[in-house]
Amino acid sequence: MKKFKNVKSIPAYLPIVNIDTDMIIPKQFLKTIKRTGLGKGLFFEMRYDHSGNIVEDFILNKTPYNHSEILIAGKNFGCGSSREHAPWALLDFGIKCIISSSFADIFYNNCFKNGILPIMISEEEIKEISDYSKRKEEIYVDLLDQKIVFGNKELKFEIDQFKKRCLIEGLDDIALSLEKSEKISTYENKLKLQKPWIFND
Repeated sequence: MKKFKNVKSIPAYLPIVNIDTDMIIPKQFLKTIKRTGLGKGLFFEMRYDHSGNIVEDFILNKTPYNHSEILIAGKNFGCGSSREHAPWALLDFGIKCIISSSFADIFYNNCFKNGILPIMISEEEIKEISDYSKRKEEIYVDLLDQKIVFGNKELKFEIDQFKKRCLIEGLDDIALSLEKSEKISTYENKLKLQKPWIFND
């Protein structure tokens, strides 16, 4: 997993509440276990019409938002099923940070495990930052100092310190397990002496 420290981008503003994981990445794209290539299916039913043509008015189909690395979304973002393909699709499209007033718990935790920073701020603060999207101006997200910088203002955000460390150091579940590889080996060697029959192939 890539390390995360900061991101600077013109944010894309998607003011829709209760966006579920099926809207983020529809079920027909769940056949793969690869984390790449899913960006083309991101918000598929909103980005394309029934004939497969691009919906010009959809925010992520417009320039410069089609290159945004920050998404500002409505409350309860990522609700619905727990499909991990949702953060995979967002990251593959280029989204590194999502700002909302609330997230579904499973989606929120899946973001950290896949290198995306989800930030929770108030509805009033969302409205203030969304103006920068409408004006096509960049905002800056600094994970180290836990702040969003926009214009001559800055806004602090809260985050679990363990999750913060995982993003900064690029630690997913596998990497966290590998940190304990020495202890695991010690345990296995001890177990081989105590119960050797377990390891008979």
